[in-house]
Amino acid sequence: MSEEATSEGSFYEAVGGWDTFVRLVDDFYDGVAGDVVLRGMYPAELGPARERMTAFLAQYWGGPRRYSGLRGHPRLRMRHAAFRMDADTRERWLRHMRTALDGLDLDPRHEQQLWTYLERAAHSLAPDAG
Repeated sequence: MSEEATSEGSFYEAVGGWDTFVRLVDDFYDGVAGDVVLRGMYPAELGPARERMTAFLAQYWGGPRRYSGLRGHPRLRMRHAAFRMDADTRERWLRHMRTALDGLDLDPRHEQQLWTYLERAAHSLAPDAG
């Protein structure tokens, strides 16, 4: 997990803590809810997925360890293995995440760190898609 320190403390603290990750994930899932391709990859109720992603990202960036308490080790590839992800689904995921990230109006250096991680994660889960 990332615990990158800044002059303001952890990355998590520097970007505004829990509320920032809630906003990011809520805006992302608002995009997913209206995406005909991605929406079919999620259960009818998006609330639990929102909670898990928020907890995961917050913990990864130095926030509370809620995700570990809920799910144990992240095992990102294993947890996503059942989903067919290709170049289209990866790019749709990234597009919704980019829109959500842009809405946060973060300091450019924090925005770039987070975006680099999100791109790397998306490509790691759909490595043969490109």
